[in-house]
Amino acid sequence: MTLEAVATRNARASPKSTAIRIVLLAAGSGSRFGGDKLEAPLSDGTPLVLATARGLLAAGGAVLAVVRGARDRDGQGAARLLRALPDIDIVPCAGAAQGIGHSIACGVRHSADANGWLLALGDMPFVRPETIRRLLDALAGGASLVAPCHGGRRGHPVGFSRRWRSSLLRLSGDIGARRVLAANPDALMLIDVEDAGVLLDVDRPADLARGA
Repeated sequence: MTLEAVATRNARASPKSTAIRIVLLAAGSGSRFGGDKLEAPLSDGTPLVLATARGLLAAGGAVLAVVRGARDRDGQGAARLLRALPDIDIVPCAGAAQGIGHSIACGVRHSADANGWLLALGDMPFVRPETIRRLLDALAGGASLVAPCHGGRRGHPVGFSRRWRSSLLRLSGDIGARRVLAANPDALMLIDVEDAGVLLDVDRPADLARGA
């Protein structure tokens, strides 16, 4: 049985699959960073993707991490680090190199029984667990689309109810889920948070210390 088949079986068999799933998007190449940034250490020495995942797990979420395909040697770092964490499912995405849209569709497809999805970027380790909990609670309470807002700016992660499953499965390329948000502004619930981490992603090595 292939790694992809095992991941599919485990994700579908997990009792968490009926809950809101957090899809950790950890399949990026880090081209602007100049290397595999997901393995890069933060100021305390914690690898970037590991810090992000720990924050999501601390919020009590059911996490499914989408990583690059098994044949991509450069993509094994994130998968190797994440396998050390308990209670996290890992799914390799063969089409990840084609853009984040493919990774989102892959994560949604491998959690078909979920009631909704919170899409979390692997390079945003500074989001507080309490912010994640508020977003999860909003989805569980019936929100259709939900996102955090800090200082008047919309941030990440962004949540989608099951209503949007077909739209998420059709995503491809580099556009990601923002096209769904842009097309449905009246359905979006913005939650004001005192958490600057929802706006802080890591694009360059200097960004690793931004949340210190």
